[in-house]
Amino acid sequence: MKLLKKYLLIIIAVSLFFGCDSFLEEEPRAIVSPSNFFSTASEFNLAIIGLYDTYKLNSLHGKIGLDRFYENGADVIGPNRVFGQVEPIQSYTLSEGNISAIDQGAGAPITWQDLYSIILNSNTILEQLALNETITIGEKNKIEGETLFLRSYAYYHLTNLWGDVPYYRDNLPIAEIQILPRFDKTTIRNEILVDLQRAQEFLPNSYESNELGRVSKWVAATVMVKIYLIQQKWEQARDKAVEIINNSPHDLLDDYAAVFNPNNEYNQENIWEMDYVLNVNPNDWPDHFTPRIRDEPKDPKKQDELSNALADRNEGYTGYGLSIALPDFANKFPLDDLRRPMNVQTEYLGFELNFPYIPKMYNLDQINSPRGNHGDNKIIFRMADVYLMAAEAENELNGPSSAYQYINRVRERAYEPDQPLSGLSKEGFREAIYDERKWELGAEGHRRMDLIRWGILLDVVKNTEYRVYNPAANIQPYHILLPIPPEEFILNPALLESDPTNNGYR
Repeated sequence: MKLLKKYLLIIIAVSLFFGCDSFLEEEPRAIVSPSNFFSTASEFNLAIIGLYDTYKLNSLHGKIGLDRFYENGADVIGPNRVFGQVEPIQSYTLSEGNISAIDQGAGAPITWQDLYSIILNSNTILEQLALNETITIGEKNKIEGETLFLRSYAYYHLTNLWGDVPYYRDNLPIAEIQILPRFDKTTIRNEILVDLQRAQEFLPNSYESNELGRVSKWVAATVMVKIYLIQQKWEQARDKAVEIINNSPHDLLDDYAAVFNPNNEYNQENIWEMDYVLNVNPNDWPDHFTPRIRDEPKDPKKQDELSNALADRNEGYTGYGLSIALPDFANKFPLDDLRRPMNVQTEYLGFELNFPYIPKMYNLDQINSPRGNHGDNKIIFRMADVYLMAAEAENELNGPSSAYQYINRVRERAYEPDQPLSGLSKEGFREAIYDERKWELGAEGHRRMDLIRWGILLDVVKNTEYRVYNPAANIQPYHILLPIPPEEFILNPALLESDPTNNGYR
């Protein structure tokens, strides 16, 4: 693992994100070493800010980031053309030979390294916290809870993407880190569940306006539900989801579109949002969903007319065309579903479009959200997801009779008049969950992992209509995981000891 360049905590101390609505208005100070830096709660807070900032990098929640692995190659989005080095994931031609070139160096190798930099720096924070005798118990608890979550969240992604991975919880020297073997993913998940429960106990219920964007106890609980579902621990998943429903300050909004309104950030439904600020953050996560004017409209003779109509509204089609609603998604999305206009757009300002877009994921505003300089937050978790996870777990545990209350709560705002589900078998309800999560949460970073944990990724890919290529002939069972980037096991041959096939890629 190439972690030497990430070791010094000065990196995370100066990697801040700012904004009048964010919690990051600290002034960085020079650091010589962790031993003389971590003396006050403010200094610990500065280091934690650095962890958040790493999560905002293009390899994780910035730009296409983790969506590359959690949405591409599923049945919701795809490109409007064959493009760059992201294609191997969409087309399932991924290999050891091309994973390091994904997105011109901002792909899996960087994702692996940045997740481990969070783990390394989290371990440093926790070690220094245990040695500190000057800050209060309340301050210690909050720092520990936040750091435990941010470290656990890194391991959550590592185990999702690579399965068994190197695992360590102490502040080890680099020389020891670089010879760590892969550990069983079940062991890792079980231990981070303990850490997440402790984090939930220490984290606050909510934050004041100047700290919005930090993780609350309900963020930790949500990740626990997701891990329980992966492990098929239905009772624990159901109970934790119901705990969030009954005890958190979050609830569904009446209007689906309002959830994604950039003027309605930190609304009641959103459990965690990645905080971005105009003119501060260089990450431009929505751009891959935004239309490009050179692709639109359907009638190329009207391109100037559309461009002028957009400009009159201070709007623009300035994206990359990397994430477009697949024909399969657009054609099958129920026409009477009130969520459809936010998920499938085939015309705008009276112009027929060449491709269907997902407007909930973009912002055309060129004043407040220009290309490459967005201030829009990225929603990570929201309550509709929790309700649907509760429904899924309850159905697997006891059948659909008590699960309807959770799925129908989500469907209430999706149909007028209401169309509650009823009379389904356990298998029928399971299939209804497959679809409901697709319509409710499509393109939000959940779909491919859902298909993997349900064991249906290969079947879905083979039966989905794609646009510029068809991955059905290429997808293999081993594609549920990624290959470890070759530069990592060149540095650390122990990564191949337990699995010389590198997740089936050799």
